[in-house]
Amino acid sequence: QVQLVQSGGGSVQAGGSMKLSCAASGYTYSNYCMGWFRHATGKEREGGAAVYIGGGRQYYVNSVKGRFTMSQDNAKNALFPQMNSLKAEDIAMYYCVADLAGRRCGGSWWRAYEYKYWGQGTQVTVSS
Repeated sequence: QVQLVQSGGGSVQAGGSMKLSCAASGYTYSNYCMGWFRHATGKEREGGAAVYIGGGRQYYVNSVKGRFTMSQDNAKNALFPQMNSLKAEDIAMYYCVADLAGRRCGGSWWRAYEYKYWGQGTQVTVSS
């Protein structure tokens, strides 16, 4: 059974940093597209970032470029979103996503339908 297990999240002051983690298990592909989405109250779900596990470019939504990054641990099938210079507009539930179909992230990386598997979500709150 495929699982994406998330950890991290919580509350941080504006301008601070936070690191999330997502570990995937229960599948056979070693290369796949993985990333994260976020959903803020009253707003549409937003594709935040994606990367091809196995080597490839990273994609970021404009609102987080220059502030958020991602690192990987391919041996543990894990992704670590690093969020810096957090703002009030970053407050949301963050979801780890993966397609696990062996495909590279493409031009639609930011569309929810590209990802079959979703983590349980973790809340990120930014206080002023």
